[in-house]
Amino acid sequence: MLKQQIRDLAHKYAPDTISIRHHLHANPELSYQEFETSAFIQAELKKYGIPFVTMAKTGVVALIEGKNPGKKTIALRADIDALPIQEENQVEYASTKKGIMHACGHDVHTSILLGAARVLNELKTEWEGTIKLIFQPGEERNPGGASLLIKEGVLENPRPEAIFGLHVHPGLATGKLSFREGKVMASADELYFTIRGKGGHAAAPHASADTILIASQLVVALQQIISRNRNPFDPSVLSITSFQGGFTTNVIPSEVKLMGTFRAMDEGWRFKAHELIRRIATDLVTGLGAELDLHIDVGYPSVYNHEGLHVVAKALASEYMGENNVEATELRMGAEDFGYYTQQIPGCFYRLGVMNEAKGITSGVHTPTFNVDENAIETGIGVMAWLGAAAQFPA
Repeated sequence: MLKQQIRDLAHKYAPDTISIRHHLHANPELSYQEFETSAFIQAELKKYGIPFVTMAKTGVVALIEGKNPGKKTIALRADIDALPIQEENQVEYASTKKGIMHACGHDVHTSILLGAARVLNELKTEWEGTIKLIFQPGEERNPGGASLLIKEGVLENPRPEAIFGLHVHPGLATGKLSFREGKVMASADELYFTIRGKGGHAAAPHASADTILIASQLVVALQQIISRNRNPFDPSVLSITSFQGGFTTNVIPSEVKLMGTFRAMDEGWRFKAHELIRRIATDLVTGLGAELDLHIDVGYPSVYNHEGLHVVAKALASEYMGENNVEATELRMGAEDFGYYTQQIPGCFYRLGVMNEAKGITSGVHTPTFNVDENAIETGIGVMAWLGAAAQFPA
């Protein structure tokens, strides 16, 4: 039985895959600089006898053909980049690169996909269709490696009917998975405001354009976009996260800079909000006698899990793991460039539990103490291989 064969091989190759994870974790690379990581992935695929090509400089895309390879094509995706964080974990495989760490679990994602590839390749006479493996660079930084791969044709020749991706979840216990249909994660756009005006002596504000006051009013005014323009049933967030201006107590500065983020679940509202941001900011700043430079760096789209594919994936995961170990993923305002794929083809982005309170493994992603219970890696290998081999996209 295919499911049991996958389970047995996932168990067999788990120790090797954990060793791969240790290597990747100790040698992290930032977005679009993953040259050593890419070379390592290529070397592993060569060991397994799986053909591949490189895309977007550091991306690696491979194909495994089963029986009747034209019957279906399923894509499996893992991201490979790390974050600019100094690791604080005291483990033998801690990052060897100062200020760089796999603090979001991409080392785990990559290891699991390599493990799943090994399993699927060994069992390719037991399943039908083609599996496309996507090792993607640059998930952590605009414009997102997914967008670059798509531009270079990663979803063509052959075009997948569906794509699966996983993410480690430090809030979910090891041995569990979570799925959600429809809206899963938000879009993410970066906001950059520069307010310029005539500076002057703080004792004579009437002779200047008070950029500090103007910027302060802008921070408050922008919140009206959320509170009075957004449908309250449609989640959205606008946060100003940086306020830079001034250098002493008695001078009104001639320039103030703001930075922030805007996130939304609905793509239509997202771009309507961009226009509101521009209009409100421009009218307020110019109306108070200053000038505005505004840049909205359009980032990742929202992640939307196809309803039909979700039903298939959750049922297969429940069959593999048991229904009690498959939960519902909470709605998140975090972003993921997996959303680019879900705009093109049906996708399913699911969560892998990696928390182990008894071992003290509870830190969140993007923190210097983030780690995973590596028992989750065997689960990750098996489930990803099972989804790739067994999923039939619903008509």
